[in-house]
Amino acid sequence: MYIVCLDLEGVLVPEIWIAFAKESGIPELTRTTRDEPDYDKLMKWRIGILKEHGLGLKEIQDTIAKIEPIPGAKDFLDELRSICQVIIISDTFTQFATPLMKKLGWPTIFCNSLEVASDGEITGFKMRCEQSKLTTVKALQSIGYQTIASGDSHNDLAMIRASKAGFLFKSTDKIKADNPDLPAFENYGELLSAIKKAMAD
Repeated sequence: MYIVCLDLEGVLVPEIWIAFAKESGIPELTRTTRDEPDYDKLMKWRIGILKEHGLGLKEIQDTIAKIEPIPGAKDFLDELRSICQVIIISDTFTQFATPLMKKLGWPTIFCNSLEVASDGEITGFKMRCEQSKLTTVKALQSIGYQTIASGDSHNDLAMIRASKAGFLFKSTDKIKADNPDLPAFENYGELLSAIKKAMAD
């Protein structure tokens, strides 16, 4: 029995923080897990910048409301879900992901949660578990699933490597160069074909 584990941002939807960086005019916020492998460090840095500029959850949610899935993402997801179980495993937060899940047809997502003050200030974040992507893949394997994983960033590499088959998707040149053994794809048709082939092998 197979279960496909997909990253969210950069794979199915545009990067939320990059969209918000453009909307807010704060270029530093374009930094993502493609650039910074340490997610804890990255999020604490982001929260500091938000505080400095007096921005909170509402402003980010206003930006998210305007984000549409990457063209072809929903069709890809619909077809994939018709042949196997799919879980999106993301380091994003419930408060960010919900409107995007609606646009993608409500797939299952495992993600984290933000700590938000009554005035909307983001004061912290709560990770679901340590090394959430790898931990989730191993847990799925422990209950009888073979996993196939795909993502674009540093924080996806562990779940990709721990799976029966794993693929980079729309990743950076540096990540692809640093991981030459991992098949890398740029369009959903190629990724879907690779997943189907892995399930047939």
